[in-house]
Amino acid sequence: MENTNWIQIKVACASRDVEDVCAVMCMINNGLMIEDYSDVDGVLDGVYGDLIDEALLNADRTRSAVSIFVPESASPAETELLLKERFTTLGMDVELSHSSVCEEDWAESWKKYFKPIRTGNRIVIVPVWEKFEAKENDVPVLMDPGMAFGTGTHETTRLCAALLENYVTEDCRMIDVGCGSGILAICASKLGAGYCYACDIDPYAIKVAKENVQLNSCVNITCEVSDLVREVDPESANFDVAAVNIVADVIIRLAPDIGRFLKDTATLIVSGIIVERAEETLSALREAGFVPVEEKRENGWFAAALKKA
Repeated sequence: MENTNWIQIKVACASRDVEDVCAVMCMINNGLMIEDYSDVDGVLDGVYGDLIDEALLNADRTRSAVSIFVPESASPAETELLLKERFTTLGMDVELSHSSVCEEDWAESWKKYFKPIRTGNRIVIVPVWEKFEAKENDVPVLMDPGMAFGTGTHETTRLCAALLENYVTEDCRMIDVGCGSGILAICASKLGAGYCYACDIDPYAIKVAKENVQLNSCVNITCEVSDLVREVDPESANFDVAAVNIVADVIIRLAPDIGRFLKDTATLIVSGIIVERAEETLSALREAGFVPVEEKRENGWFAAALKKA
């Protein structure tokens, strides 16, 4: 079978505008590829300095780019036109471009940017093609993200994984809503969860998630295509921990329903939220009966752990 051809629609912008560009492009697809080098200097001062690719060191810190990938069969020209109209309406100074990418080439091109990265105190996300020597108490999570993203390098995933360390308990039941490449379910499994359910509306994401689950030998994870949690039977769900790392709009839309799938003592972890929308999201969750117990912020992104009131 021939590989799928995809169109990369890329929006170049000033680094200060990258969050606004992401918000617009999430209307089309929340699987974003973000090229933002504005904080490279800060990373160089930390523990990840030796892991930075030399090409990134020479990048323009004032410019960023956000890309989405659309199958050739799904009217990418129409998508590009919609984005142009929206950016024009908002008065945003951006540059749109597009290029064709073969599925196999796209998956391979990501690899040069992925290095082992630590999230929280114990979890280390390790690309399967990289060598890594674990230290005592490290929890290595092997990842081969394919085109489903969720590699652990983005702030939203790191924030979620760090919160999982605090709330996953031995033999608990965990649900990963919008699981992408399955990283959060795998983290929970390796932290001691008894059972994890990973769901996503994207069949390709579930395919990759299943491969990563097998790669990590996590026999207690079920991966299924689902319209988020709406197709999960709440009577058989009864989860102790839920991770929802998507976008603010989806979390707000899910807020009235997700409590039905959680035990009264459960913890809900949410991320994928820009800080400007944190209070709006928390307000919707409070109205749905949740109380924030821990919040984290990193580079303009927000995550929180909440309990039922």
